[in-house]
Amino acid sequence: MIFHHKPIPTIFGLFVLLFGLFSCNGREVNTQKKTITASQPEGHFIMPEIPAEMSFAGENINLKDIDIRERLDKELHAIVFYHNLILNYFKRANRYMPEIETYLRDNNLPDDFKYLALIESGYENVESGSGAHGFWQFMPQTAKEYNLQIDEFIDERRDLNKSTVAACKYLGKAKDTLGSWIEAAAAYNRGVNGVKRDQKWQNVNSYFDTHMNNETSRYVFRILAVKLIFENPSKYGFDLNQIDLYPVIETKRETVNSGIEDLALWAKKKGFNYKILVKLNPWILANSLKKRLNGYSILLPVNNSQYSNYSKAE
Repeated sequence: MIFHHKPIPTIFGLFVLLFGLFSCNGREVNTQKKTITASQPEGHFIMPEIPAEMSFAGENINLKDIDIRERLDKELHAIVFYHNLILNYFKRANRYMPEIETYLRDNNLPDDFKYLALIESGYENVESGSGAHGFWQFMPQTAKEYNLQIDEFIDERRDLNKSTVAACKYLGKAKDTLGSWIEAAAAYNRGVNGVKRDQKWQNVNSYFDTHMNNETSRYVFRILAVKLIFENPSKYGFDLNQIDLYPVIETKRETVNSGIEDLALWAKKKGFNYKILVKLNPWILANSLKKRLNGYSILLPVNNSQYSNYSKAE
């Protein structure tokens, strides 16, 4: 099984980004009402620092190994200088990361896996060119294996609660099979069988000792790079105020055991509109829900001040 994520920036793309950064010559860059000031002297870059040691999910990583250190260095540079990517990560993480942390904790998965979801989707319900959906980028067949319903009315890969629980089950099973949380993270991209095959013919048992395809060989290092940046943003040049970040949306859940013929009308009777309904419940694909045995758990807005036109719904 393979879960696909957004393409890693190309060498040409990074060259363009770096050229743009050099052209700034240390000037201030205004980004969405927040001024980000380059901390380096004019005409110079301060290279992102690789720590002496780090861990992932409680497993230590040997950063004295030249190959490991250089691969991490490559991904750290790619992300630190890709401002459009990392700033969006910070903004959306403020809204969704606490909820994801809760789901991981409740399902006995290490907290560090919140960074896996972040590099998969940027915490957005995106669709990959291969047909993967949601924060955790489940492919259709894998989604069905983990009881995520997909039909013309709903797509539970886009349900943050259910998809996170499914991802936890997959990663836990991968860890049990491969013996390591780092191997489980690699398997989220390569598949458990893919990791096992690669390691078997190479007679190794560690992700860091295994030659893999380019995407998987970079995958875990992208997770590690994002972890370093999020754990110490100012160290890597990011100092965002709380006002710059997307706020948490206050919601409440309502259980619906019957079908709903007209969701737009149903939402209007609740005091809001279909746009807000789908924003809070992106797993809804149509304007109706058919009756099903276990019903539906639908998120509703609590605070109308978070939506300017919320109070105008009749």
